[in-house]
Amino acid sequence: MVDLSVTLSGLKLDNPIIPASGTFGYGYEFAEIYDINILGSFSFKGTTKDPRFGNPTPRIAECVSGMINSVGLQNPGVHAVINEELPKLKKCFNKKVIANVGGFSVDEYVYTCELLDCEEQVGLIEVNISCPNVHGGGMSFGTNASDAQKVTEAVKKVTNKPVYIKLSPNVTDITEIAKACEAGGADGISLINTLLGMRINLNTKKPVIANKMGGFSGNAIFPVAVRMVYQVYEAVSIPIIGMGGVSSSEDVLEMMLAGATGVQVGAANLINPCICKDIIEDLPRVMEKYNINKLSDIIGGAH
Repeated sequence: MVDLSVTLSGLKLDNPIIPASGTFGYGYEFAEIYDINILGSFSFKGTTKDPRFGNPTPRIAECVSGMINSVGLQNPGVHAVINEELPKLKKCFNKKVIANVGGFSVDEYVYTCELLDCEEQVGLIEVNISCPNVHGGGMSFGTNASDAQKVTEAVKKVTNKPVYIKLSPNVTDITEIAKACEAGGADGISLINTLLGMRINLNTKKPVIANKMGGFSGNAIFPVAVRMVYQVYEAVSIPIIGMGGVSSSEDVLEMMLAGATGVQVGAANLINPCICKDIIEDLPRVMEKYNINKLSDIIGGAH
């Protein structure tokens, strides 16, 4: 009997499979399709201090082996999430959930994280530092090591739950940012967020997406994600949740060998809503194929 369980900063998961933020809503939508309690956990839709309508449409562009999105953190705001979304989720998910938090200033991150830290259903807080820094000219916190450390330190002062910082791949040296987050007290690292991409409509001769550029995700970015997880594993001593183009059980093993303890599945949920269920059910087969009895034994095994 193979053992799929892993532990993220004291949070034990039945398996490492976690639907990624922005691709799984607040969970109950998918509960209509299958029993989501099969999941290790899931990261709910990026939540900000105030409600956000998001970016203008069109927001989605198709690509070969991927997609570009520029949704713009559309969400009802943290108070609505706590008062409306989490109670609905509790009816269909009996495990701890990962709270994904966005913000446009350090104060916003602190405000939202402090509130979500009080929620019993939240087992871990994932802080997305790819949001524009309104006090820093619009560049994201995740592209500057000093800013990344400041956000981490500020959030850690108001939280007791484990805090994982979600990093942008749109940087020169991902390890510099990861080390800054670790120095700031991060309990773990989530990576990678989307790459920056663009499509142009040949008929209109204009960008497909209203925002011109957006986040590129899907199968095509998997090798980049594996490379960055591998690099960060060697640079820090805290756990990693790996993501980026994961769409099969084999991808999960590869990501864990690179250094990930948990593995998030993002864009693949939008193609096949049952992909996470399929991967979990298929994992024992591929583990036996590659003579793996215990998943936790292979974390970082490629190093």
